[in-house]
Amino acid sequence: MQGNLKIGISAWTEKTLIESGWYPPGARDAESRLRYYATQFPIVEVDATYYALPARHQVEVWDERTPPGFTMNVKAHALFTGHYTDARRLPRDLREALPPALRTKARLYSKDIPGELFEELTRRFRDALDPLVQSGKLGLVLLQYPVWFTRSPEHRRALATAQERLPGCRVAVEFRNRYWMSERHRDETLALLRAFGLAYTAVDEPQGFASSVPPVAEATADVALVRFHGRNVRTWDRPMPSAAARMSYEYTPAELREWVPRLQRLAASAREVHVIMNNCHRDYAVKNATQMMALVDAARLPVTHALAEAAPLL
Repeated sequence: MQGNLKIGISAWTEKTLIESGWYPPGARDAESRLRYYATQFPIVEVDATYYALPARHQVEVWDERTPPGFTMNVKAHALFTGHYTDARRLPRDLREALPPALRTKARLYSKDIPGELFEELTRRFRDALDPLVQSGKLGLVLLQYPVWFTRSPEHRRALATAQERLPGCRVAVEFRNRYWMSERHRDETLALLRAFGLAYTAVDEPQGFASSVPPVAEATADVALVRFHGRNVRTWDRPMPSAAARMSYEYTPAELREWVPRLQRLAASAREVHVIMNNCHRDYAVKNATQMMALVDAARLPVTHALAEAAPLL
């Protein structure tokens, strides 16, 4: 088996990317930017769904604005992975269904939410993705767990039910606690993900922190995922005003080249390999995604190029 590589970025609407001038002058709104993006890359990661539940009509719009064969990976909402959210970001009817003391809580966790209401949140998230499922454009739903998601029996049970909560979706898992992929526990973790049908997310990120997962390239499902977060040690583990500020790092060609043999190994054991640049400050991600595409082309790895032709932007 020789899996096909799809290379793109996260956060195509990120403010600093728009300000960088990467989009042409005619791409002045969300529609024209997504249409233009799809002429450059065959895959994108949606990060807005981490902060707010997607509405079905919004997902229908994404589907309409992208060409056949385009792939959209979607980040799971913060509440599904042990992170917190501001209760005021929830849909109004769900927020009003919360106990009064929780309706304006700035740090609302899933454990705070009544069980039936949490199940409704999960149902709405999954139903909203259905237009992409029906068109074949949904790639992976990414569950990015926080550093406090440790190797506990409780968290193993959470992994065991992750796929069940998102029927009809392929689910990927990213760890931010280094012990899951330490040399001592690595094989056990990978075996666990294989048993639960979950795709492991390989990462390139700063090392030396409790949240630093080593760059292990392993496939545990038919689709493999690699996310590049940059190597900015000064910002990685500190409070920052935005994700773009935390991920402010532009890879050198030599650093990207380190991953070519790893991607080759992944392509040998997975049907597809998704490569996402999440160093989402200014145009760093799009530059590095373009460079990575050239590197894998030169190595003669199978890679999908943009699926849409550029149209004039007035």
